[in-house]
Amino acid sequence: MSDLTVVALDAMGGDNAPSAMIQGAVDAVNESKEVKVVLVGKEDVLKAELANYSYPAEQIEIKNATEVIETAEHPVMAIKKKKDSSMVVGLHLVKEGQVDALVSAGNSGALLVGGLGIVGRIRGIERSPFGALIPTKTGVTLLVDSGSNVDCRSSHLVQFAKMGSIYMEKALGIKNPKVALVNNGAEEEKGNALVKETMPLLKECDSINFVGGIEAREIPAGTVDVVVCDGFVGNAILKTFEGVASTLLSVFKEGLTSNLLSKIGAALALPSLKNKLKAFDATQYGGAPLLGLNGLVVKTHGSAKALEVRNTIFQCVTFKAQKINDHIKENIVIEKKED
Repeated sequence: MSDLTVVALDAMGGDNAPSAMIQGAVDAVNESKEVKVVLVGKEDVLKAELANYSYPAEQIEIKNATEVIETAEHPVMAIKKKKDSSMVVGLHLVKEGQVDALVSAGNSGALLVGGLGIVGRIRGIERSPFGALIPTKTGVTLLVDSGSNVDCRSSHLVQFAKMGSIYMEKALGIKNPKVALVNNGAEEEKGNALVKETMPLLKECDSINFVGGIEAREIPAGTVDVVVCDGFVGNAILKTFEGVASTLLSVFKEGLTSNLLSKIGAALALPSLKNKLKAFDATQYGGAPLLGLNGLVVKTHGSAKALEVRNTIFQCVTFKAQKINDHIKENIVIEKKED
């Protein structure tokens, strides 16, 4: 691949497809000449939608795909039966090296199955976790695994910690990122069998800055950079974050418009409040990459709008520029061979 980052976009996946996907792609190419987007989906539908926008024609291409994997479909059957779906066609583009990444807001399970089955894991990587960036008081924290592997072994969590540390250091520029393991208390004797088995292994890892266990309530404070757990726990944490953020925003809006006095106060406080709330908007950080694959596959929220799509496309640019997969191969796979 050239210095130009080529991103395949599953234009038919997600609640707001294809309009939000296309607008996000157009916004990205209008902002940067370093990216090209291949819109994968029903050609006639995509052409009609693109006609509403102005953009550099050489930076957007359409790849026809006649089928769509719906949100409620069974992941394995969908990938197996819908060979000409926008998701499957996009995954094959990654596998064949025609694009640098695939971004999808579609069926999470199908994207996971397809990512593993079509793109495949880097040799030596035992499991591929979703790494979701979540906003905290001090910036952003990587939650890994945020939903890919609901049942894990200790060796899986150790690799999650290593891949997460590499991602945060190379993609976000955080030197020697602090890594913590989710636990139900600060005491080392606490935790389930998986946590108790994993804790000493992480302590022995010289390649990461492991600081111990962390309770879920401590994550929003942003005291660590990488939070490690299995996908079942991670997805519960992620969904709780999203639910609380949405509820708080709703409560704020209701309180600020409840009477004339509060409306006057809101008008004065709104600029400052917007800046503070923006820091807790997860969409500005893009999607969740499936770490450890032979290519880049990124999952955005099913409800993703144009801004999140645009940000996820630029996230792929950073991933390629910082050679995240090369660092994973060099540091984790070689280390495993030596062990």
